[in-house]
Amino acid sequence: QVQLVESGGGLVQAGGSLRLSCAASGTIFSINAMGWYRQAPGKQRELVATITSRGSTNYADSVKGRFTISTDNAKNTGYLQMNSLKPEDTAVYYCNAYVDSGRPTFQQYWGQGTQVTVSS
Repeated sequence: QVQLVESGGGLVQAGGSLRLSCAASGTIFSINAMGWYRQAPGKQRELVATITSRGSTNYADSVKGRFTISTDNAKNTGYLQMNSLKPEDTAVYYCNAYVDSGRPTFQQYWGQGTQVTVSS
């Protein structure tokens, strides 16, 4: 079993920065990809950013140039650096990972989410 635990959320003023972390633990041989998603009240969960094991990244248009996704493979931890935050970035942010834990295929796991609130 694999657990993902997010941290780093909080309340910040518009224009400020936050760094989210996602620590993966359990039986992990490798992490194929990690991603961050967010869900605002009354809205569907949406992709924020993803990164593959080779370092290829993908960002939602709304966060390009402001957010940076990265990983520390030695620590099985992913990060989301969020700069120039806007009130519309307010949401619960979820970490997602595709993990090789010894099963025939990669398994997808989700964290419990961390709240990010940006005040105007």
